[in-house]
Amino acid sequence: MRRRRRVAGAGVVLLAGAVLGALGRGAGAAEVPSVVEGGTRFQVLSSTLIRVEYAGDGEFEDRATFNVARRRAVPTRFRTWVEGGERVIRTDRLTLRYRRGSGAFTTSNLRVEVAGGVGRPSWAAGDRVCSFGTRCEAEEGRGAVVEGDHKGFTGAGFAAGFEEKAASASFRLVDVPADGEYRLMVRYANARGGDLKDGTRTLGVRVGDARVARLTLPRTGDWDTWRVAETAVRLEKGDAVVSLERGDGDTGHVNVDNLAVVPAGAAYPPHPQLGGYRRGLDYKSGPAALEPGILSRQGWALLDDSRTVLFDQAANRITRRPDHGGEPYQDGYLFGYGRDYRQALADLRALTGPSVLPPRSHFGVWFSRWHAYSAQDYQELLTRFRDEKVPLDTLSVDTDFKSPSSWNGWNWNEKLFPDPEKFTGWAHEQGLNLNFNVHPSIPLNDPRLAEADGIAKGGLKNSFCLAGVNVCKVFDWSDPDQVDAYFALHRPFERQGVDNWWLDWCCEDSQVSTPGITPDSWINHLYAAHGNGLGRRGHVLSRMGSALVGGIPGQGRSPVYASGPWAEHRSTVHFTGDTESTWPLLAFAAEMSHAEAAVGMPYVSHDIGSFRKKHLDDDYYTRWIQLGALQPVFRVHSSNGERLPWDYGTQAQRAATKFFQLREALLPYTYTLARQARDTGLPMVRPLYLDYPDRAEAYENPTQYTYGDALLVAPVTEPNSGDTARTEVWFPPGRWTDYFTGRTYQGPGTRTVVSGLETMPLFVRAGGVFAERTGYADNASQNPLDQVTLVVGAGADGAFTLYEDAGEGQGYQRDEYTTTRITYRSGTLTIGARQGAYPGAVSTRAYTVSLRDAERPSAVTADGETLPTSAWGYDAATRTLTVRLPAGPAGAQHTVTPVP
Repeated sequence: MRRRRRVAGAGVVLLAGAVLGALGRGAGAAEVPSVVEGGTRFQVLSSTLIRVEYAGDGEFEDRATFNVARRRAVPTRFRTWVEGGERVIRTDRLTLRYRRGSGAFTTSNLRVEVAGGVGRPSWAAGDRVCSFGTRCEAEEGRGAVVEGDHKGFTGAGFAAGFEEKAASASFRLVDVPADGEYRLMVRYANARGGDLKDGTRTLGVRVGDARVARLTLPRTGDWDTWRVAETAVRLEKGDAVVSLERGDGDTGHVNVDNLAVVPAGAAYPPHPQLGGYRRGLDYKSGPAALEPGILSRQGWALLDDSRTVLFDQAANRITRRPDHGGEPYQDGYLFGYGRDYRQALADLRALTGPSVLPPRSHFGVWFSRWHAYSAQDYQELLTRFRDEKVPLDTLSVDTDFKSPSSWNGWNWNEKLFPDPEKFTGWAHEQGLNLNFNVHPSIPLNDPRLAEADGIAKGGLKNSFCLAGVNVCKVFDWSDPDQVDAYFALHRPFERQGVDNWWLDWCCEDSQVSTPGITPDSWINHLYAAHGNGLGRRGHVLSRMGSALVGGIPGQGRSPVYASGPWAEHRSTVHFTGDTESTWPLLAFAAEMSHAEAAVGMPYVSHDIGSFRKKHLDDDYYTRWIQLGALQPVFRVHSSNGERLPWDYGTQAQRAATKFFQLREALLPYTYTLARQARDTGLPMVRPLYLDYPDRAEAYENPTQYTYGDALLVAPVTEPNSGDTARTEVWFPPGRWTDYFTGRTYQGPGTRTVVSGLETMPLFVRAGGVFAERTGYADNASQNPLDQVTLVVGAGADGAFTLYEDAGEGQGYQRDEYTTTRITYRSGTLTIGARQGAYPGAVSTRAYTVSLRDAERPSAVTADGETLPTSAWGYDAATRTLTVRLPAGPAGAQHTVTPVP
């Protein structure tokens, strides 16, 4: 197969998907329907995804990139024709239009039409447009001075100050529907006062060359408080340049966050961006700007892959893109999904590949603390876990185990771990997974430096460690020898029993010198490849994406690379970093976990309890633990802080212990959600708009989310008066039952839910089905699902498929797993026969059924036989029917029917 495809010439016509012209071949996949003319190629990958490629030299690219590891087309019927000088491609979900012969793609010659609007994909910052009726980021205006030193802004910053005379920010407004008078609305902050008595300041408004209005901007109280001001503007149909300026007579000295032009009388439109990602939350005490993903209220998005490195999967090697002889080259993927956000995520998964499936132990309970624990300390700590009935699956060992430098040494600290293999052997006997901390450099006084530099053939370079203690050597992960040297440092620890790694901090001055990929993305991938080579589930706990908005104090802002976060789900559990201990940060953590669905990342891992501050208030600590129990990863971590239940008062200890145990009980459901994420692209925790895209409230309650399909979570994220919280919860359509109290709520609607420390707003959907472990277990290796409780929300039909595998290793990729289909129809629960097999699968199983929001039955039948009353019970206070089936073959089918 030719690696690059050169096509010259004339127009190509395709009808209903029949290929009459040149065909591209997707990376390692079947032929992809293509429309090629001149320097443009369009490849229809699905009804909602089209690859758009421009090569000024006619050399198109068919090889895989690091982001697009496979380029496969779903069979799709589409039409294409030429109309009014435009190439038109239409599927049943979108229409793409390109002005023929107009060269490289711009916002003027390429557009996409989807249900709800028109999109003009932007390929460069200077070519961005502001669509009529859409809220646009002020910092993207031409001439804007961009800052991010205040709170509460959207996007990557705000247009700052307008302090100098003639300071301005200009926007190309597109798709004005008709001549007429409209409203310019601006979100701004003004805390400096002004020349008018009430502190109002002003900016001028210009349309084209004409100044048309003055915008008055009253004081907002402080620079973190934003308000919306508006003024009338008259516009002609089509496009126009609209500017905010400090002209003659204007006072300026205001910050502008975003703006929109809307019809007279219309409300300020919501921000179009849905979710997004951020490299980390280090030093953050509240909400932080997210870089955009592919989800948008506008219904379309462009993933620009033009500069991303080429990727040879077989050789595990990256190479830079061809330079095309200096001719322009663009390679992008145009998503057009309307409000079908689930389809967008399915397209993203198909394009970038499935997520990694971490070990099952990762979905239980993690403990970590930046503290110089010894092997003996860990043994005593685990005894306390066992005595207090607090489960523990993964022991994440922070940096102090290292020597000679506790930051980046590559030897055991023998004072803390005199016999490493004895320690790791003990941990594995206790059923613990061992996750160890790494900082990717090596000090000059490390005994293993000569070994590493020898493997790297003398290529390691001097730098300073992030900790600022010693001069060190760093790695270029583009160099295969230096990669070998880096992972050679890990191997003795792995032979002694370390299971997997926590990369903290990437990347000091270690780097990837090949243009077109971030250090984060490539080293995270290399960790995954390394782990896979050991027969494990290769992955790493790490920051990701290299889009550190606002930078680190003293370190400046890191660059935003082309590859961004798009491949990170294949290798990474996202460690969000060292956070401050504040309620606003807790609230933002709840939002950020599901926000990263927009880049396909299902595994977001916060420091549960927050990183800083030694001792927390009881209610703040408890609410963090509650949130953690319903997150993709429950990893307790701090900077020498107190984060375990017995560190707190009696009520908080009891409450926290309850939620540690709930997390462990939910392991079969949580692990199933992880497999669903791999198979479908859906995240484990889901923003409400995925399921309710036509409900305004689904966008207005960002701290709420669903945990899979069955559970609605509305964590307490505000300080309370005493230990009782009052939380405003929006209930989507349907019936919802409080997991703890049995109280029911009918949606759609907003209700106040009261919860003490031992409960939280957690609700089972009518028709929701999920699995729990029956009884207490110390960790994932204990009671390996031979006792399972099926929780069912009565009142509607529903289904769930329980997924199981060995929990570690790569057998699941060889179809070594089982599935059990559970359905609830017309009041009968059916447990289907178990399908598949894997080594170590349980041979017997005892099921318990917990039917919520149920009426008291007169009898219960199981498999056609009436059960004795001793086998079932009814709690009238919580309206819960509990049915216990005797242990039997794990693969057997069962039916359970309450008799009215």
